[in-house]
Amino acid sequence: LKEKKRHMGDTKHFCPVSLKENFVLCPGLYDHAAKYREKLYYFSTSEYRDKFLKNPEDYVAHNEPIQAPPLRVCLIGTHGAGKSTCARQIAQKLGIFHIQFEEYLQELILPKTKEKVGPSFEEEPEDDNKIAVLAEELKDFPQSMTETQKSKQVVISSFYYEEAAIKANLVDNEALPAEVLDNIVPDWWRKEPFRSTGFILDGFPRTVDEAQYLLERGLCPDVAVFIEVEDSDILDRLFPPRLQKWKERRHKKMEKKKKLKDLKAKLRV
Repeated sequence: LKEKKRHMGDTKHFCPVSLKENFVLCPGLYDHAAKYREKLYYFSTSEYRDKFLKNPEDYVAHNEPIQAPPLRVCLIGTHGAGKSTCARQIAQKLGIFHIQFEEYLQELILPKTKEKVGPSFEEEPEDDNKIAVLAEELKDFPQSMTETQKSKQVVISSFYYEEAAIKANLVDNEALPAEVLDNIVPDWWRKEPFRSTGFILDGFPRTVDEAQYLLERGLCPDVAVFIEVEDSDILDRLFPPRLQKWKERRHKKMEKKKKLKDLKAKLRV
């Protein structure tokens, strides 16, 4: 083992082609190894090994050591584990970007939905339409649909494929297709300012398929951290705001019931 370590190439056990072309530290495989100038290099794929052997001088160090890419971290864990709180502090301390994955998805479709979607933002069906209809009846101008509903109907019908897939993921937890992820995730590894600064990706990958997607695209994080907490800690963190939100909804519901009752009384008169 000592002998092998002593004769490892400039990029150690990482693929030199992936580092040169994609600026990603992708672990090489023993099956895809090659020797150049008595040093051993490992490659992530056989294609990259063949590419290296055609012109190895493009991928080895000359006057200076090869520059390593900035830190890229994937932070995962159950909802309510405190991922975002930890990620913000780490990003600030290390001077890297903090990317909250679900929040980023929300921002992508916000121009169309006009509000955040998903189980955390769902509200109980309200009686706004009924109140509006009764109010119009009092004015002798019946209306079958409010302007708000009409605008929402137009918004829903004008979703593009990518936006519809993101909305289905946030609302119904449907898997994001690979072609949608291709328009979002690789940029954090390959485009500026993330490419030269680094990032902590909060809440991705969330499933085995998403982890497999990263592997297939050669988008390897330097560190993957899983935050594991007790159920009681999650309950203490999530329950108070949820309870407050329920109280506010209940107060609004009672107010609307009173308004409906007053409108019906006026109609009877």
